[in-house]
Amino acid sequence: MSEPKALTPTAAGDTYKGWLFKWTNYIKGYQRRWFVLSNGLLSYYRTQAEMGHTCRGTINLATANIAVEDSCNFVISNGGAQTYHLKASSEVERQRWITALELAKAKAVRNQAESDDSGDECPTSPPTSGQGGGARNSNSEVQSTLRTLGSKVEDLSTCNDLIAKHGSALQRSLSELEGVRLGGDTDGKIRQVTERATLFRITSNAMINACRDFLSLAQAHSKRWQKALHSERDQRIRLEETLEQLAKQHNHLERAFRGATVLPLSQSNPTLDSKSSGSAKGDASDEDDENEFFDAMEDPAGFITVPADPKYHRRSGSNVSGLSTETGIDDQSLCDEQSLGSNPESPQSLEVEPVRKRRTKIPDKPNYSLNLWSIMKNCIGKELSKIPMPVNFNEPISMLQRLSEDLEYYELLDKAAKCQSSLEQLCYVAAFTVSSYSTTVHRTGKPFNPLLGETYELDRLRESGYRSLCEQVSHHPPAAAHHAISERGWTLRQEISLASKFRGKYLSIMPLGSIQCMFEKSNNHYSWKKVTTTVHNIIVGKLWIDQSGEIDVVNHRTGDRCHLKFAPYSYFSRDVARKVTGVVTDKEGKAHYVLSGTWDEKMEFSRVMQSNKGENGTEGKQKTVYQTLKAKELWKKNPLPEGAETMYYFSSLALTLNEPEEGVAPTDSRRRPDQQLMEAGRWDEANAEKQRLEEKQRSVRREREREAQRAANLPEEGAEGVEVAEDADAVEIGTEASQASDETDPDDSPPHTPSVHQDNYESMWFERTEDAVTGESMHVYKGGYWEAKDHGSWDMCPDIY
Repeated sequence: MSEPKALTPTAAGDTYKGWLFKWTNYIKGYQRRWFVLSNGLLSYYRTQAEMGHTCRGTINLATANIAVEDSCNFVISNGGAQTYHLKASSEVERQRWITALELAKAKAVRNQAESDDSGDECPTSPPTSGQGGGARNSNSEVQSTLRTLGSKVEDLSTCNDLIAKHGSALQRSLSELEGVRLGGDTDGKIRQVTERATLFRITSNAMINACRDFLSLAQAHSKRWQKALHSERDQRIRLEETLEQLAKQHNHLERAFRGATVLPLSQSNPTLDSKSSGSAKGDASDEDDENEFFDAMEDPAGFITVPADPKYHRRSGSNVSGLSTETGIDDQSLCDEQSLGSNPESPQSLEVEPVRKRRTKIPDKPNYSLNLWSIMKNCIGKELSKIPMPVNFNEPISMLQRLSEDLEYYELLDKAAKCQSSLEQLCYVAAFTVSSYSTTVHRTGKPFNPLLGETYELDRLRESGYRSLCEQVSHHPPAAAHHAISERGWTLRQEISLASKFRGKYLSIMPLGSIQCMFEKSNNHYSWKKVTTTVHNIIVGKLWIDQSGEIDVVNHRTGDRCHLKFAPYSYFSRDVARKVTGVVTDKEGKAHYVLSGTWDEKMEFSRVMQSNKGENGTEGKQKTVYQTLKAKELWKKNPLPEGAETMYYFSSLALTLNEPEEGVAPTDSRRRPDQQLMEAGRWDEANAEKQRLEEKQRSVRREREREAQRAANLPEEGAEGVEVAEDADAVEIGTEASQASDETDPDDSPPHTPSVHQDNYESMWFERTEDAVTGESMHVYKGGYWEAKDHGSWDMCPDIY
């Protein structure tokens, strides 16, 4: 006789089959039979072939009692009518059957109880179509899911009882084994312990599988419940909108009726007058307040939790900031999304002087060939400011103009200025920091490094309500200061200097300095720093740009913080390229918003409803899992103008930055001759002009150093030791400086700067001061530029061109 086959579960996991020995009578004793456990019924056959036509007996486990006699025998009885005395070939196989029978019995008992309960729940009327039928179906679905989950919980409870029973037996065997002396019964005790340990493992595996099933069910149905909840919320929002629109119409009709009864009959348009009277300052009735409150529901949010205070409802349907309607603020938004393009203080300004039409094209980029390796091969490991660069590597725009391009998406700051919630305001500021990188994705050209004292103004006061001023305030290290102020209540200032290294295959550009943004209404003061920019495939292949690093946008007044992470590109990563993620937290560290997107396309934000610690990540760090509402679009990149690939991939704003403009300072970047020649496609002349400007600037610097030495009564011989370039694109390196640079490991030390005498240069429009809020020392706009422009007086400006 062959050995009985082990228990074989089917793919469904609810059917068990196998050989057992069944007691027949005292003459034949135990006979081998094929048993099948399915749907709470235990049936047996003489052979497996009989399963299709002849069943020898079946017992319902819902009313059966399962008892264990010894290590291999067990009894199943349903109260006297049917009793099966069964025996397994081993204790392990017997325990497998006992576990399966106990689970099947528990499930059969539950199914029987549910069927009895369902028989009592007879619906009084059939479900109707529409919302009622959907609610009944949803309720039935929820009840079915709860029953399924309850069944799994019962399975876990049964497994828990079995584990406790087998654990106790295993403990007893271990205790007996400790007291056994070495002798003949040692092997028997060890075998007994081994079998019971195997039983314990089998039952534990069964419980683990039940836990896994329960978890998968819970996760699957959690998503369905969340969708159902979202659907209910959407329905409630639609109802609220309908009620608010009705109330709005009621108020309009009431005021129209009131105006019609008061105004004379000769009035030609009572409706218009009623509206104007409703907006007049003299009419401060409750109806007008209600009208202002309800005039805000044309752009509803995806999820809204309506508070008791009506001010939380106030939103405007207009959206001229460039964001889609999906960017509507979430359930507790306090942003006032009134029209950002109008200036209520000067409603007739556009009629007095029309807005200037800006240019939309520049000359196409010439197709000049260049031996890149002949220039780069001697530059590996050196700072970029020590490399002579022709204009062939440039784009016809200065670094000051590139800084001004950060204002491409100024609307985000306009929206932030209108936010009453500092946490929500922080989301817009964070999106603004990300948007400043969107213009760099295809911009592989190097901007002109400004001459010392060079300025650039960007006056968009009439079109967009802001204007800004940049100035090159230092050359060693190169640093530029930027100041922008808006009529919408925000001020932006930054001081940026660049440290760069050429690594052979790629070029790393590390911006130093900080950016600060202040809001007049809330007094919120934000600061952050820029991430590292990397230009890849310098020698071979197509150039491409990547941004990587982390940014902390900090609100120094409230302690709120947004931590942004720019993921570096990886060929092996499954994440989307140029990915940016962020979390907005308060001063206690509690997360309120999650930001996600890419720095070259768009950013979205979601309100955090709940957060908890998840499983350990690949690096062993515990990840936080945030449960959020539906993501809303926060910022989206504007499309590039037509033909941008032949115009250095400039954005619409960048195309206008170098456009000639009257009244600007003589130091403005628009007046720089080599830059204008390059834009016109005359690159040979531009290179010659660039060399002339650099030599002129070197002469001016040497003269300042001599004046500083004479003022300090120092000998002039020290000034000739190292000759320092005045432009980061063309430099003369002395012998000592070259040796120091060669001896310096570029990976272990900052870029080498030759030691020179400090000159007495002072910037024209900025002064170095220590910020009272952040404690940082930076150049801050001291005023006077716009006043000088109004008077047309530029006598104080140096002649740098």
